[in-house]
Amino acid sequence: MKNPFDFTGKVGLVTGAGQGVGREVALGMASLGARAVVINDYRLERAEAVAAEVLALGVAALPLQADITDLDSVLKMFAKAHDAYGAMDMLVNNAGNAGPADPAIAPRVFWETGPEDWAPFIDTNFYGVMNCCRAALPAMTAQGRGRIVTVVSDAGRSGEPHLAAYSGAKAGAAGFMRAIAKAVGRYNITANNVSLSTIRTPGVASMLTDEAVAKMLKSYVIRRLGEPSDAASMILFLASDAAGWITGQTVSVNGGYAIG
Repeated sequence: MKNPFDFTGKVGLVTGAGQGVGREVALGMASLGARAVVINDYRLERAEAVAAEVLALGVAALPLQADITDLDSVLKMFAKAHDAYGAMDMLVNNAGNAGPADPAIAPRVFWETGPEDWAPFIDTNFYGVMNCCRAALPAMTAQGRGRIVTVVSDAGRSGEPHLAAYSGAKAGAAGFMRAIAKAVGRYNITANNVSLSTIRTPGVASMLTDEAVAKMLKSYVIRRLGEPSDAASMILFLASDAAGWITGQTVSVNGGYAIG
């Protein structure tokens, strides 16, 4: 039986791959035998650092800086990737944001915010996903294969009262992926979401005290925060041949924060 988790010959692009979940996915692709991994980050030095780790595993790596909120920037990134490798088998829309991470900043209710507060959430978490899919799909449909996995959030499923714009943007991205799944299934392309709760990324770890973690874990059935590897495992599964008949779905990796 062929190993469905063998990525030999495949090319993947991961956005926001300079740290955290994205880095873990990029390294996972390399460990599973991918031909090449394109590593995007808004900060080129972070992308270059992860590219060096991928190269150390014997896999080709291309670090590319691009602002995913800007379609022209995204199109140029995909053009460079195509020039380098000629194919794109896997797209992981991992880049996202949740706004200021400083716990000292008091959260505000939605009706005290305005468009200038909403834009960073919507631009990155929703338009960023749309831009990357717009750039990836012409080549994927032409070659007749592809996997798209978008990282969303349980905030988009259950709602976070002080993160209304973020919740809406993530819910929008999930709905967009369901529409894409219906549009591209006939081309042997799948499109799925992985919905995360709190993952111990470098940014999250730097802002959470032990007391804050203990309080947070009361909402989790599995009494620990998620690790980047927890998220990456599901993302890699949905990018693999093992998930070839799964599309338009949202799979939660959340320690039981939200069930059902």
